[in-house]
Formats: sequence, C-alpha cells, structure tokens
Amino acid sequence: MKILIAVIIFSVLVLFHELGHFLLAKKNGIVVQQFSLGMGPTLVSTQKGDTQYCLKLLPLGGSCMMLGEDEDSQTPGSFNSASVWGRIAVIAAGPIFNFIMAFILSVIIVAMMGYVPSKVLKVSEESPAYAAGLREGDQITKFQGYSIDIGQDLNTWLALNELKDAPIEMTVKRDGKKQKISYQPETTKKYLMGFNRGDTEKLEVASLIKGMPLEKAGVQAGDVITEIDGTVIDTQEDYERYVQEHPLEDKPLDITYEHKGKIQQITITPASRTQVALGFNYNVGREKASSWNVLKYAALEVKYWIRTTVVSLGKLFSGQFGIRDLSGPVGVVDVIGDTYEAAKPEGGVIVWASMLNIAVLLSANLGVMNLLPIPALDGGRLIFLILEAIRRKPVNRQAEAMIHMAGFVLLMALMFVVMYHDIVKLF
Repeated sequence: MKILIAVIIFSVLVLFHELGHFLLAKKNGIVVQQFSLGMGPTLVSTQKGDTQYCLKLLPLGGSCMMLGEDEDSQTPGSFNSASVWGRIAVIAAGPIFNFIMAFILSVIIVAMMGYVPSKVLKVSEESPAYAAGLREGDQITKFQGYSIDIGQDLNTWLALNELKDAPIEMTVKRDGKKQKISYQPETTKKYLMGFNRGDTEKLEVASLIKGMPLEKAGVQAGDVITEIDGTVIDTQEDYERYVQEHPLEDKPLDITYEHKGKIQQITITPASRTQVALGFNYNVGREKASSWNVLKYAALEVKYWIRTTVVSLGKLFSGQFGIRDLSGPVGVVDVIGDTYEAAKPEGGVIVWASMLNIAVLLSANLGVMNLLPIPALDGGRLIFLILEAIRRKPVNRQAEAMIHMAGFVLLMALMFVVMYHDIVKLF
C-alpha cells in the first residue's frame, strides 16, 4: 500500500511541476514535443497536435521536452526563439507550480484539521521565564531572533538548534501588543543516551541527537527501545521508572531495541550534556481556523516548509548534516509507509490529512530544490537565462548544454548514493 500511495503522490507532484513548464511554453508559442509522466521505456503514448503525451515505466519523474531546448536554434516554435523573459517564465513555472500545489493542499489541511498556533500553554511559576513576564496564552512571534508564525516554526527551531547556557530572547503578542521577554534559563548537567521520545505508549525514538551515543550506535528514528540493562521497557512509564531508580551515569548500558520488526542489541555509554529548561510548554495541537484565516494559515504552512527546506540545506552545506541525512525515493516511500501505519488506527480523516501533509512537504521541497543554481536543475537553467538577459546575448549554447549534462550525471550519481544509504537504513 505504501508504495502505491508514494507513486500516486510522486506522480501528482511531478505532473503538476511539468504542467507549469507546459502551460507557460504554450503561452509563449514554444512547441512541446513530448509531455511525459515517468522515466524509461514508454508504456502508453498518444499524439495530439505537436505534442506526444506519454506514460513511462518508472514513476520517479517526468519531462516537458520543448523543440530546440538545448540547441542554438531560432526556428519558429523552438525554445530559443521565444524572448528571454518568456523562457525565464517557462523554466520558473515548474517550481512555482510546486508552491501553488503546496498551497492548495495546505488549504485542504487547514480547512479539515485547523492550524497550530504558536501559543504558550503553561509557564512554571518557579521558572525564570515566569519571572521575566511570560504568561499562559502569550503568542510567540520571535524566538532567539527566528520569526515564529505557527507552532511548527518553534518546534523545528528547537529540533535543528541546540539551546545553550545563554539568555533566551523572545517576542510575544498579548492582547494585540508585542512584548519582549528575556531571561537566563535554568540548566542541569545530565547523562543522556541522546534521543527524543515519540508520542506513543511504547518507548519509540522520535528523533536522535546528533553526535550522541544512540545516534553513533546506529539507532534510527522509529526504532523502539524494549530493554535497558536487562530491564524490560514496555511503556514510557517503565522508562521513567527505570531512570528514577537507575540514574544514567558514565557507565556502559546494554540496550535492546526493535528495528523494522527485528530485535537488535547494542552497548552504549551515556554522554554528559547540559540541558536547558525553557520553563514553558507551547502548543503542538491544531485549532480550527475561521473563514479567510484558512488561506492565511495555509500560506504560512507553505512558508514554513519552504523555510525549513532552505534552513536544512544550509545545515547540509555547513556540514551540520551529511549525505546520510538525505533521503531519496526509497527513504520517502519508507516515511510514507510509517506515517500511514501510524495514522491508520486514528481513522480515515487522519490518514488523509497525514498523506496530504507529506505531499505539501514534498511539493515545497521539490520547488526549492529545483530552484537551486545547479546545472540541469531549473535553477541552473535560470542562471544562464538571467545572464543572457543582463548581457543581452546568450551564453554559448553548446557549452551550456555540456554543463547541464555534467550536472545531470553528478545528480544521478548523488541519487544513487542517497538511494544506497536509504536501502541500508531499511535493514
């Protein structure tokens, strides 16, 4: 089932992306020779006018092949016979259509399930946050200089950044007025295995802290810890009882966990870490949006996913993330399957909302990735077209075609490396 769902999601997103190129090409008088869904051998095709419409064997991509796209041809109807701004519009249309698709799907999600307000739910009265003036019901609009539109923004910032023993700077909105909050958080030094717990009865690993013992030992998100030093851990309460009775120390622990239905055993030594207490809890649940606010919060959801993708890419290029942190089609299919299985007990509405949410993530991701200034991607092609617009003459077409071909080969190599790591993670 998860493969079928993944194929449907991939197909719709790719089709919409290529539709953007197709419609803008037609608008600018460019002949589209072939419009296809999928890659590889053609399964079914039909000719209508100048365009051959194809369904191909591998449902992992698609194409909108335009007349003379990689040639120095001024033949009427060819890609390069159109104005440079017309060609820029054609190339940019693919990623833009991905953002449009993400917005449409977000409207459906927000209308069905509501949005996540960035609201403070509870503040400990003994905490520095309370002393600094933070109160229940405050809406967080900025955290450590990072603008917060919805609850997911704060959740993602905390997941991607480590709080340090330094002042926390926040801006909140209360009764329509903005107020700055600044306080020195309480810190404690603890020994940790290095994971965040999932919202399940079992001790599921929701995410791992990079560089910590469990991550180094190869444990992955979604794994379930079942034993610690011979003590059976059936529930979250069992784990809390265990750490109360056996505080973690700088001593080896034997860990038994379940990975993809298989039992694994490892030995780790907890590492010391300074933990920072926020002093408050914030909202992670959805609330209904009224009338036009559905459109507002749908746009903010798309903004959230675009910004999260850009921030994650920044961490990849800075070395904070590595190749092993990337996921390709195999990894995405696995995530879709895990999400489907987790949502299924909650009913059909939750399943639909979960799948739509993944589609929003993938659509926004596809739009951002295609705008990267890398040869063979839309962003790489846009660079050459913008240079042409500035110089008022094209870059050597043959040289451009060779650069795009080299970029395509490198992208294919990267895809195979990522796919290899995705397959390794499954076992």
